[in-house]
This record gives sequence, structure tokens and C-alpha cells, in this order.
Amino acid sequence: MAVNSSMVPLGTPAPAFDLTAINGGSVSLDDLKDSPATLVVFLSNHCPYVRHIEAGLGALAEDYGARLSIVAICSNDSVNYPDDDPTHLAEQAARARFTFPYLLDDTQEVAKAYKAACTPDFFLYDADLRLAYRGEFDRARPGNDVPVTGSSLRAAIDALLEGRPVPEEQRPSLGCGIKWKPGNEPR
Repeated sequence: MAVNSSMVPLGTPAPAFDLTAINGGSVSLDDLKDSPATLVVFLSNHCPYVRHIEAGLGALAEDYGARLSIVAICSNDSVNYPDDDPTHLAEQAARARFTFPYLLDDTQEVAKAYKAACTPDFFLYDADLRLAYRGEFDRARPGNDVPVTGSSLRAAIDALLEGRPVPEEQRPSLGCGIKWKPGNEPR
């Protein structure tokens, strides 16, 4: 069942995290803080909404390169959804040409702190790590004929990097609900 992202209030500070990457090591929010913009994306491997846009997200990361920090987080229960285990996430990262760290939120506490609801779920922060955009990648969805361009997210990134205000009217992302571990659902 498709779920909309929760529209966290703009200006909300980015919650701290320190998570293990799928290829080892760890990445924290502090590692990203010197960037003019930071994109935190909640993803999964099995979700058709993510699969639909993943190559477009890889292209976006390639296009923006060093102009912003990007990190992906998988918070799904990989025991009950084994396609979201580290091995399969590494396959996804290679397939989609992700050049950014892909992190594991095994406790699901980071997803809760961000109020992430679905995959994909996008949170774009300014240089002060205040939320500037939360919403859709673009209007493309599995089953529609809209090309995957990342136009909604790209417009927000461009505005932020150019010092312009990001429009406050933003459409929520749509995707698969985060697969919470039994008894761990947010309250």
C-alpha cells in the first residue's frame, strides 16, 4: 500500500545520527555539516517506487557532485524483508550508480527521529542543517508515463545552492511504507 511522506515542518533541525555504511565504516551527521546543502534520503531495495526512480537519483548525485552532501538510509526490517539486507542494498547501489554512502538504521530510531514514513522519502537541509525541502523526487510513479527527472527535488536543490528561498508549497513523496520491526512502529 502506498504511503505519503509526513510533511515535517520546514526549518526543523536535522536529527543527529551515526550509522554503519553497507560497505563498512560509519557516517554521522557531523561528517556532513560543512556542506552548503545536505540531502538525507530514506530508501529500500524492494520498493517499486524506489526502483522506479533509483537510476534518476544516481544521476542527480552525479550531476550535483561535491556541491551537496547526500546520504541514503535504509531503515526497513531486513529480517522480514531480506531484499533490504546489506548485500542486496550493495547490489542496488551498484545498479543505480549511487556515489553516496548508504547507511543501515537497524534500530529504526533514525527513521523515527526524521519522521520518515515511506521509501523514498527525501529531506533536504540548508547549510545550517535546517529543513528546506521534504517531498517528492518528481511526479513520476510506477505505472504513469511521467519521465523520471527529479525535477521537484532538483528545483529545491538549485534554489538552495543559489541562495534563493525554496518554495514552501511542496508535494509529499509517495512510496512503500517503512517496514517496521514488529512492535517497533512509531507512536
